[in-house]
This record gives sequence, C-alpha cells and structure tokens, in this order.
Amino acid sequence: MNFTLHIWRQKNQRSNGDFKTYELENVSSDSSFLEMLDQLNEKLLIQGEDCIVFDYDCREGICGACSLVINGYPHGKQQRTTTCQLYMREYTDETELWIEPWRADAFPVLKDLTVDRSAFDKIIQSGGFVSVHTGSAADANTVLINKDCADDAFNSATCIGCGACVAACPNTSASLFVAAKINHLLQLPQGKIESKTRAQKMSKAMFNEGFGVCSNHRHCEAECPKSISVSNITQMNKLIGWS
Repeated sequence: MNFTLHIWRQKNQRSNGDFKTYELENVSSDSSFLEMLDQLNEKLLIQGEDCIVFDYDCREGICGACSLVINGYPHGKQQRTTTCQLYMREYTDETELWIEPWRADAFPVLKDLTVDRSAFDKIIQSGGFVSVHTGSAADANTVLINKDCADDAFNSATCIGCGACVAACPNTSASLFVAAKINHLLQLPQGKIESKTRAQKMSKAMFNEGFGVCSNHRHCEAECPKSISVSNITQMNKLIGWS
C-alpha cells in the first residue's frame, strides 16, 4: 500500500505550524497506524530529517495517549477504536491522509502531533476524588451496591481521558470527560457524599482551563473510543442545577 501523508509539523508551542506532505510506499495492510508512522520516521532518519513527534504509550487501546485526528476524525474513522488499534487495511480506499493533533485552546501543541493535556489533570485535581473519611477498607461484598448503579459506574469509569470528545466538539467542550468522572463516583456509596460539590468544582475548573460549553451536538459520544454516553452530561447538569 502506498500513501500520500499530509502531516501537521510544528516546532514548538510558540511557532506557527503547517502541513507537510510525505510519500510512503510499501506499507503493510496489517500495520497499525502508529507502526505506519514509525515506518515514515525510519525513512526520515535515513534522509537526515527530523522525526515526526507523536504521542503513544501502551499501544493496546488502554491509555488514550495516541491522540490524532485522521481525515477529520479523532482516532480515525473506526468507531470504538483508538489510533493505536487502527490498521492500515481500513484505508484501502483512502490513500491520501491528513493527520493533525487535537484542536483546542486548552490543548496547546507541544510539537508536531503532540499536545499538552495537563488541563485534564487539573480538572481531576479540583475534585475528582473522594476526600471524606469513609472508614477502613471493607471486606469484599459487605457494601451492597445495586447492579444498575454498579454497571453505570463501570461504564463511566471506562473513560480513558484521551480528549477525543474535546477534539470532536465544535465548542471544544470537555463536558463528556468531566461528566464521566463525576458520574463514576456518584454511583458509589463513598462518592455520593461529595457529589454536588464535586460537580461544581470540576465544572468550574473545566471552564477555567478554557474548555467550551456543551450545546448537545453529541459528536463527543460518536467519537469516544469507549462510547461514553451523553447521559453522563445530563446527570452532571442535574447535580450542578443546570437542568
């Protein structure tokens, strides 16, 4: 497989970036998208050019570090898939690819395809935890939790904090990420105590970090690699008093 790659290159946060075009030949259809970028970087090294900087860690679809927008889709066009789990055989009919970083003021570009997502960490630090004393760890199964609540908490907890929801949102809102973290703790006995203040603190931190407001486009849900439901946002709004 041969590809024409238009890749965003940006030296640092203070410089202006632009797309640069590369031709890459003999790409295996079984290569992952990140392996394809590795192949391109090997070619650039041989040519004495700077490698393309991109983020990754586990390459198993768990951490969400592989934050790329491919032909306009965060993490690529496949649903419920992170970039590292995307394979080149899925682009048999699209041999020209545009690859860029997340686009949000709250996610400044560090270099090329890598952005600073520490704004998410600051939101979690503002209240995404249990701080009240809930006693020592109980024996397993001594605290009974309704199965629906347990399932809801688990589904919200599957959020990997990748930021695809922000990249997909026309308003660059982080509401889905924040709401998932809030609802995860809300459904568990230890987290209910601080639920309202947690929601207020984390939503305030979200706006302080420069994220936009939710206007119900639902692009976040469609692009989330874990299919986090927008019902989490509804629950967050109820806690804050916005609905």
